[in-house]
Amino acid sequence: MGRQIRLHDWSTTVLGPVEQWPTVLRVLLDTVLETPLPMCILWGEASLQLYNDAHAAAIGDHHPGALGAPVATSWGDNWPDLHHASPLAERNRTCTLRDYHPVDSSLSPGSNVGFDIAISPIRDGQQIVGQLLCLRPSEEEALRRRNAEIKMINDALPVLIGYVDRDERFRFNNSHYESWYGLSPESLYGKSVREVIGEEAYAIREAHIKAALAGQELSFEAYSSHRDGKPRQTQVQYLPRQDDQGEVQGFFVLAQDVTERWEAEQALRELNETLESRVQERTEALAEVYERLLKEMASREQAQEALRQAQKMEAVGQLTGGIAHDFNNMLTGIIGGLDLIQRYNQTGRHAETQRFIDAAVTSANRAAALTHRLLAFARRQPLNLKRVDINALVESMHDLMVRTLGSHILVDAQLQPDLWPAHSDDNQLESALLNLVINARDAMPDGGSLYIATANVMLQQPGEIGDMAPGHYVSLSVIDSGCGMTPKVLAAAFEPFFTTKPIGQGTGLGLSMIYGFARQAGGHVQIRSEPGQGTEATLYLPAHCDLQTQVDPDAPAEQVPKALQGERVLVVEDDAAVRMLVMDVLDMLGYRALEAAEANAAVAILVSGEPLDLLISDVGLPGMNGRQLADIARQLRPTLRVLFMTGYAEQAASSGFLDKGMDMISKPFTIDLLATRIRAMLAQELE
Repeated sequence: MGRQIRLHDWSTTVLGPVEQWPTVLRVLLDTVLETPLPMCILWGEASLQLYNDAHAAAIGDHHPGALGAPVATSWGDNWPDLHHASPLAERNRTCTLRDYHPVDSSLSPGSNVGFDIAISPIRDGQQIVGQLLCLRPSEEEALRRRNAEIKMINDALPVLIGYVDRDERFRFNNSHYESWYGLSPESLYGKSVREVIGEEAYAIREAHIKAALAGQELSFEAYSSHRDGKPRQTQVQYLPRQDDQGEVQGFFVLAQDVTERWEAEQALRELNETLESRVQERTEALAEVYERLLKEMASREQAQEALRQAQKMEAVGQLTGGIAHDFNNMLTGIIGGLDLIQRYNQTGRHAETQRFIDAAVTSANRAAALTHRLLAFARRQPLNLKRVDINALVESMHDLMVRTLGSHILVDAQLQPDLWPAHSDDNQLESALLNLVINARDAMPDGGSLYIATANVMLQQPGEIGDMAPGHYVSLSVIDSGCGMTPKVLAAAFEPFFTTKPIGQGTGLGLSMIYGFARQAGGHVQIRSEPGQGTEATLYLPAHCDLQTQVDPDAPAEQVPKALQGERVLVVEDDAAVRMLVMDVLDMLGYRALEAAEANAAVAILVSGEPLDLLISDVGLPGMNGRQLADIARQLRPTLRVLFMTGYAEQAASSGFLDKGMDMISKPFTIDLLATRIRAMLAQELE
């Protein structure tokens, strides 16, 4: 009906005398026809009905016969209730029937649905000429409908939605829990998280659950069990819920199945990991085809190929034999020295142990240096890039280089006075310079001259030196007057294992290590040489962003820095011996130290609220690695400083591994270096 109501030949019967029509029409236009609620006018003493479309739907099959007929014809047995509450009975006021359930089941709103009926008088001046009925769902029915709509939305979303209280028990779940775990929302109510997701998944998520109940909002990926028996990868969010006083009452759980995306990423990662081997396999296959073709050529080419392969095998033999020889010597010094120290201590000869301690330390440092050389050759040694004064570094090594070269070689330095500071690793740079000096010495067996020069280099165009980008650089050159190199030797100088020295006197890793270090630091290496004219090897390194030199040669040596106010440090290391060493050092320096053997134990400490100033963690932890632990630590404690320890971790060697407030120290390290690095980290400001 609504705006489609037509007044026709029964209008006089329904509406009464013509002079009363304006009143009825005004009520129709202003009230009934402008609302979506079921509304009905009961006109005159006979209570004749005139209603809108919504009311027509409400009375069901009684329409359209009820239009213009007395109300009792459509409301039947319900009419006495309405009549009793009507303004005509109560006189001159509006009445409301709350949560009314019609007796007559033929009325469509009476299908187990309660509604409120407001009955108001219609006046013409002071005279009541009719009644207005307005029907709407009761508050209980509105609440039921709203809850049904919320449930429909929750069930329609493709995620698990739940709520967990402070006792770790589910108090709400959508229907997806039934398809996931085989448990309906009703059966899940009151069950613990551990019961629902299983022990394995709970062990993974326990730290996150504790953090959420402590008020932390978390987002993470984790494995989850499924009713089909196949583990699923899920993206999980924990959203804490607090009361008006700020107390955490529980947290909402949102979990989405990301197994397909995760499997695709895994497949891509495995593809990338195997791509190199697949390329190598195809290359070897092509090499076999090429070798078969070579067999058909002249015997001279076959002999050259056989010689090249023999040289490679000889180089590998030199490498493995030399490394094994050196390491065995170093281990003998360490193991033998410690054995003698133990025996001397048992017999009370404590004063005689120092020389064996010194010998063991020397051997251990030599072993560490050899390991660093191998890692630098492979470009896997993490670099500690910082501001380096190369002139000061050369001067500090002058005496060492003179002793290394011998009295038959003249050493002279040509250092640029206003040299820019370099952005480099001072330890690796010292090793590279010493390697270049030793190579120069070996090229001058009968004596000669060696010059060490530094210079500022400004590159204007790409490709001026190798593939280096334009910008500020610092060069370090080692120039000798030795025998020089042939073009063939010069072309192979940076190849791994290549050496011109006799068997047992070189591994061929020296220049390879220098090249790997320079490239990893963002620089380059060039060698110029001619037979009989000597050799010039130049190392290019990026200049530091602060180009002003800051050298204080008269600065006094610092004492080993200790704790200022008993700062608290958490040490995470799976190797018991290393963990014990670091804990003892921290105790000796006055720090208050806590320890954990793996990441989950560390997370429990982080969640506990224990005061902490610094996290010291090994990178290569079992399970969750040190960098992943640092991410969780920063979620829980955004300003916590982190110092990583690494013996070798490939990902740690890459740029972007460290965030603000993070640093790295390479194993093995001295107590002084560890103490200095800890004090420096605790002293810096972290926003």
